[in-house]
Formats: sequence, C-alpha cells, structure tokens
Amino acid sequence: MATAFRDAGHDIVVATGADGAAAAGSSGLDVRDIAPDVRIGAVFVPRVLLHPLQARREARGAEREPRFVGVLFAALAARMAGGVLALADEWQPDLVVQEPLAAAGSMAAARHRVPVVLVNNTFFDAEQLLAVTTAHLGGTARRYGVARIPPPTEVLLTAPRSLVGEQHGTPMRFVPVAGNGSAPDDLTRPGDRPRIIVGRSTVADPRPDRLMSSVVAAAQGLDVEVVLARPDRRVSRRPLPPNVRTTQWLPFPAVFPAASGVVHHGGAGTLLTGLACGVPQLVVPGAGDRRVNAELLSARGAGLAVPAERISAADVDRLVSDPGLATAAREVAEEIAAMPAPADVVEGLTALAR
Repeated sequence: MATAFRDAGHDIVVATGADGAAAAGSSGLDVRDIAPDVRIGAVFVPRVLLHPLQARREARGAEREPRFVGVLFAALAARMAGGVLALADEWQPDLVVQEPLAAAGSMAAARHRVPVVLVNNTFFDAEQLLAVTTAHLGGTARRYGVARIPPPTEVLLTAPRSLVGEQHGTPMRFVPVAGNGSAPDDLTRPGDRPRIIVGRSTVADPRPDRLMSSVVAAAQGLDVEVVLARPDRRVSRRPLPPNVRTTQWLPFPAVFPAASGVVHHGGAGTLLTGLACGVPQLVVPGAGDRRVNAELLSARGAGLAVPAERISAADVDRLVSDPGLATAAREVAEEIAAMPAPADVVEGLTALAR
C-alpha cells in the first residue's frame, strides 16, 4: 500500500519499530524506527502474567473473539505512541494508514485531525480489532492530548470474501511481498515430484515446535520433496530422510507457485500468500488467530487444518494429490487476482484527505 502511494507521487513515511524496521528496510521506502528499544516479547510477557487464564486460552487458540489481543497490542501501542506522535508532529500527515492493531497511528491521526485508513491484514473484523485495542488506551491517549480516538474513515479488506463472507469495507488485493534475498533457482520451478514447502512462525515461542518434526516423520517414504524453511532445532540436529532438505529464509512469493503444497503455522500473512499463489495448504491450528485461520481455510476447501501432533502420511499425500484442494486453491487465487490492486484504491484514499 505504501509503495502504491509512493508510485502515485505522494510523500510516504513508514513508522515502525525494532524488528519491524529491519523487515521494512528492504522496501526502498522511507522507514523510521520510532521504537528501537521495544521488543514485543518484553512488552507482552507482563500482560500475560497479569492475565494468566486469558493468556492460556489464547495460547490454545480457544478464543473466538479478539479480546486479549487488545490487551497485548494496547501495551505495545503505549510503548510506541511517543515515537509515532513525535514523527507525526514533525511530518504533519494528511492521512494515516495502519494495521488494525497499530493503534498508535490512530492516536496520531486524532491529534492531527486527519482520517485513518485500516488495512486489514487479518481474517477478523478490522474495526473490532482496533476497538478492543483502543479501549485500553484512554489514559495513554490523554497523556498525549488526545481526548478521543475515533473509528476509522475507511477499511481495506484483503481477505477473500469466499473465506470470511461479507465484511464492512473496500476490497483490495493482497500482494505478497518477498523482502530481501532471492530463492534458489530450483525452488522457483516445479521439480520431478511434488514439492512441499514447510514454514514456521517468525514469532518466538518457548514451547517445543512439533510442526516440522511431524511433517518429516509423515513424509518419510512418500514420493514427495519436502523443503524446511528455517528449521527448528528439533529437526536441524538430527539426520533427515533423503527426500527432505533444509534452507534458511525463503521468499515465499517466489517459491510457493512452483510447490504442490505448503505446510505452516497458520499466520495470516503466510496463509494469504499461499492463497494468492493458488497452492493447497495444510495449516496447524494454534494460538491467537491461527485456529480461526485454519478453520476458514479448511471450510473453503482450499486446504487442511490438522494439529501438528496428528499430521499423518495420509494428510501429506492428500495435500499434494487431492484435486478438490487444488481446484479450490486456484479458485481463491483467481478471486484475489480479481480484487482491486493497491494502486487502484490510492485515488479514493487520497480524496479522504482533502
């Protein structure tokens, strides 16, 4: 979205922090690290300790409504508010574009009395996500002279309607971003046998990660090629079957189209990338939104939702051989491709700032 604004001739600045700044640095945009000392884990852990029951339910993926996520991201917004507001005071924006949980942006917009646009990068209701976050930010907002954080002026919806149904907002095509680095040449084209890319979350989790170990065990002896991206220690410390290989970071948009299947943790970004590339997915239900994401994918018929410890050879074989999964995945890819590109919505959004 930011690139589309820039390419249309507008002045853009991206405000983020720490790990986010490192990730966005490859975009060629003006990226400002407004919270260099903030670490998400250090912000979240005290809130988890204060709300152990809610946190336990969230870790099991048992929450169907996004409540505790608001507690966590309000704490993060409070830590980032000073930097975001200082940048806004310097920059004097005409429009603020943010993710639903990035509520510091809404505080900056309220202080400067400019519109807010939410880019919904989740499968949940974006306005609800923002509301459950700002509900915990009243004191922080008042410290920065913001009496009220208003609702967004516009919402951009990236989730395909066939998965989430009707939502309030304007559809916009999800465009996968590869980031830094290039893919091995052989992974950008189909191989001699079905290839499965296995990825895991970039968010650190102290609990054992069984996903890759389960896939390796299930794929042993099958006529498939398994590629483990950023393998965890359980896998990387032991010998692997001949049909399994490991890589470090992979640009998923470059390698997913040549794969026959993808297995991953259920994060919205990876899930949407797989859908945009038209590849069947096996998603492991997990904490936060990941259980809902897996269930929506399975209900659409474009993939499977299987707990990590239950992944079997039959599941792996079905992922790459079931024509129904492949057909549904292609249908969703066509649905995404038919949505307006980010460049197509720029004019309408800039009109909000006039």
